[in-house]
Amino acid sequence: MHDSTTKRLGRRAALATVAAAGVAAAAVERRHLRSLAQDHEYARLSAPLGGRPFRVSSADGTSLHAEAFGADSDLTRPALVFAHGWTEQLSFWGPVIQHLEPSGLRLIAYDLRGHGRSAPGVDGDYALERFGEDVEAIVSAADPGDGRVTVVGHSLGAMAIAAWAEHHQPGEHAQAAALVNTGLGDLLASHLLFGELAKILNHPWAGRAFMGARLPVPPFSSPLQQAVIRYAAFGPDATPGQVAFYERMLMDCPVDVRAACGVALSDMDLWHAVANLTIPTLVVTGDRDRLTPPAHARRIAEELPQPVGLIELRDTGHMSPLERPAELGEALERLTRDTAPAPPIFSGL
Repeated sequence: MHDSTTKRLGRRAALATVAAAGVAAAAVERRHLRSLAQDHEYARLSAPLGGRPFRVSSADGTSLHAEAFGADSDLTRPALVFAHGWTEQLSFWGPVIQHLEPSGLRLIAYDLRGHGRSAPGVDGDYALERFGEDVEAIVSAADPGDGRVTVVGHSLGAMAIAAWAEHHQPGEHAQAAALVNTGLGDLLASHLLFGELAKILNHPWAGRAFMGARLPVPPFSSPLQQAVIRYAAFGPDATPGQVAFYERMLMDCPVDVRAACGVALSDMDLWHAVANLTIPTLVVTGDRDRLTPPAHARRIAEELPQPVGLIELRDTGHMSPLERPAELGEALERLTRDTAPAPPIFSGL
């Protein structure tokens, strides 16, 4: 009798402990969500950008959502085209776009296939070559015929630019390019998140299984999830609003799209395509980037036919456009200005 009573009391104590832990966790979650709702930077980043939407059809028929900002009606102005990264949306470029709007440049950002308001890839095709065709479609739409377009990509968006250069003529529509926080192969082998485990994940089957995992992302923000995202993707100066802003994009990315793109990235080898990027190209990285460490950027800069600089942003992780929008915007404005073709000279008859 005594033993059974002890057991019952033990079970009750265990249940009480679990219940108390659940109540404490719920309280932490409520405080977190309340803090997020009151975060002014998160509200600012999440506000509509006010772009002028249009759609472009890629070579395989995939419909891409794009938005124009700045002086898009003045086709004599140079244009910048922005391609975001894996699991992001065009609003990821919002802080850079807002920094550049007073410059008078034409600014165009688009959602990658399957992301944001772009349609899923036709036949579920998320091969890097398709992303390159998407770049060609957007850049062609942005070019009024004089090639005064600078194409800028972050992470997967920059890989798409390399894939574009592999099968197209970059100089036909573009005057310059910028590759931001990216790599062109061996992503898992040089990963700084997993240490020795990266060697195992670098095997093709393991890499595809890991990058293409269809595990769902929890549909609500949490302190633990933000802590993981901050460690993996951001530098030490990132604000809670910046982390939460990207977290929302990650939660919104369809699981099948995230997985299919992950498989494409795990198999990627685009180092040979660097030789085809025959327009002046700027490379930007963060010195704390754990996902595509600076060694990738240095190798790209060394192999480019027309490198115009390598910028390593201090105390910056993988999310340079969110973490350092002013520095990045200024660098892109200089790149566009310095590489603009001379206007045609007309002589009188």
